[in-house]
Amino acid sequence: MPDPIFADPRLVAHYDAIEGARPDLVAYLDMAAELGARTVLDIGCGTGTLACQLARRGYDVIGLDPAAGSLAVARAKPGADAVRWLQAEATALPDVGPGPPVTADLVVMTGNVAQVFVVDDEWQRVLGAARRVLPAGGHVVFETRVPEREGWRAWTRDQSYERLDLPGTPGLREHWVAVTSVADDVVSFRWTFELDDGQTVVSHSTLRFRSQEQVAADLRDAGFEVVDVREAPDRPGLEHVFVAVAADARAGPR
Repeated sequence: MPDPIFADPRLVAHYDAIEGARPDLVAYLDMAAELGARTVLDIGCGTGTLACQLARRGYDVIGLDPAAGSLAVARAKPGADAVRWLQAEATALPDVGPGPPVTADLVVMTGNVAQVFVVDDEWQRVLGAARRVLPAGGHVVFETRVPEREGWRAWTRDQSYERLDLPGTPGLREHWVAVTSVADDVVSFRWTFELDDGQTVVSHSTLRFRSQEQVAADLRDAGFEVVDVREAPDRPGLEHVFVAVAADARAGPR
């Protein structure tokens, strides 16, 4: 089930305001051009910011997300009519409808998407699904936080507290995040949102902080070859951006 921040209408309406300008997406726009993509599948597209930006640049875009609330926001954005929006889990690819089976020559996962698949089997099935929608020579690109940097140590109320007083954000007054548990490479945390009407809404999330070596091995097992590991321009030293190519014509594991 999607975390409440992506599904609860009281929260998802404010998601873009919380996230801000999203400078992290510039790298994905640049790589779509660099890799010669024509059709881009955005797994975990959320409120559709990247999908709409890609569509405005002339790409054929598919936005996939399991959260109906996020997709409702995405579909209302300017240019959203140019995107094929699909509500489904990534593991269902390529046969998610309506419409023909999903195919693409670039698959992307931005933000924390690659880390929400905590269980190894599910993560491998997602990578296998990405492989199935790509031709040989197609690419998958995603980011994942560097576990050695222990970025979750900054996820405290004191360091994350924000009060929102922006046009277009009625209802949300303040929010913050706090870690609730760290077990090896699995980190759980809680978002707390205070609304103008006095309600407190909480969203619990868990992320897996896999090592660079583990991610590379997982990609190889799914039929990819890692061709580059870059730093995220907006978080140098804190995140890896993996660029991998579909190395042959075999389908990944189901």
